[in-house]
Amino acid sequence: MNKLGQIVWSALGGVVFVGTVAWVLWRWLKKSEDPARLVAKWIVSAVMIGITWRVAASNFQAGGGYGAAFIIAITCAVCGIVLGITWGTNIATFLARPLTGLFDGGSEEVAPQPFYSIAEAKRKRGKYTEAAAEIREQLAKFPGDFAGLLMLAEIQAENLNDLSGAQLTIERLLTEAKRPPADAALALNRLADWHLRFGQDPDSAQLALIRIVETFPETEQSYMASQRIAHLSTPEMLAEKKEPRRVKLEHYQDNIGLLREPAAVRPPAEDPALSAMRLVNHLQAHPEDDEAREKLALIYAEHYQRIDLAADQLEDLIGQPNAPAKQIVHWLNLLADLRIKCASDVGGARDALQRIVDLFPKSAAAETAKTRLAYLQLELRAKQKSQVVPLGSYESNIGLK
Repeated sequence: MNKLGQIVWSALGGVVFVGTVAWVLWRWLKKSEDPARLVAKWIVSAVMIGITWRVAASNFQAGGGYGAAFIIAITCAVCGIVLGITWGTNIATFLARPLTGLFDGGSEEVAPQPFYSIAEAKRKRGKYTEAAAEIREQLAKFPGDFAGLLMLAEIQAENLNDLSGAQLTIERLLTEAKRPPADAALALNRLADWHLRFGQDPDSAQLALIRIVETFPETEQSYMASQRIAHLSTPEMLAEKKEPRRVKLEHYQDNIGLLREPAAVRPPAEDPALSAMRLVNHLQAHPEDDEAREKLALIYAEHYQRIDLAADQLEDLIGQPNAPAKQIVHWLNLLADLRIKCASDVGGARDALQRIVDLFPKSAAAETAKTRLAYLQLELRAKQKSQVVPLGSYESNIGLK
């Protein structure tokens, strides 16, 4: 390499070194709690190092010897003492940082976040307008914050009787940022609650829930919204809450306090046939209603002894693409129960339980199903009705002979 190349490489190395040192010092200065004091320490350190270097260079140029070595040693000792006093606190802090960081979080920067404690305190004291204003101040610094927008909508709907304003806030919450399905579904479910509770408007509540189904298809949030749609209150039910319908009571037992045995007063049982008809009509209007379909399966199995029809209803529930795993496990266990109780079908019950193991192999439900598989025969014996053995007539007063 020629002389020019060596000069260029030396210059580049010097620039990189100086740049690295400057970047380290800048980061150090930026993180310091007292930048002026840190700069003063740098100056003192530079002066002491410069003096020591100067003394050492002068003595080496003078020929060295024992006298020069003694002077250099004294100079280095004095420089070390001064630097130790100057940087002692910083060194101790650096060495103790791993331990103190366990308690104070260390020196990592904390991401700024909104604080709604003041707004919550004002809301608890009944200062709803001031609480809403405080939330808006935080939202000006952190626009689109989910917790703040939802809290503002709550105050508008529940405390300020401003349902239209709450709906606008929810719309802002959904449009200002891309929300995960869980957050968006939570906001729309709250909006549906307010339409039912304060607006007595089941149609608007249904529209809010339909938005969840359409926006997040094939998700658990969509499944839960469809179940809620099937159970929405009708206008007649909401009106009845304000003015309850009077129910005429039938005549029961007279002088109930003089009876030897407590009187059993029970409401008349609903005819299973009428219940099945009502559930079928309801499922025609709301085929996604899992609760109604499960009740219909129980009537088919327990009243009509039609385990095949009950199994069809449960298979419809199990085959839903968005049903939670917990519900699928419940329906498969119910299918096994009905196979044992109503048909004494151990093989069918075993197949239902084995499906739990196959669908959720590493879950607690699978372990429970394996345990139940081992005791299916005992379960069948326990649920079988005991045989009534008629006794013949025997001689009376046999104990007196």
